Amino acid sequence: MEREFTAVFEKRGRWYVAYVEEVPGVNTQGRTLAEARRNLREALRLVLETNRQLAAAHARDVRREPITVRV
Repeated sequence: MEREFTAVFEKRGRWYVAYVEEVPGVNTQGRTLAEARRNLREALRLVLETNRQLAAAHARDVRREPITVRV
């Protein structure tokens, strides 16, 4: 499954700081823009995977369905 998110990159001194607008807690840094991009993809993947695992561990009678919003 593929989804699209908004990555934000800020140059701070010799580093790039990066975060995903739509998902709190997904942030990282890198010495180059390419490194920051790689790190951000990995951070997003890990946060989404962990959130799913946590939800599954605490779920009993759960219904999952897609939700769409216009922003």
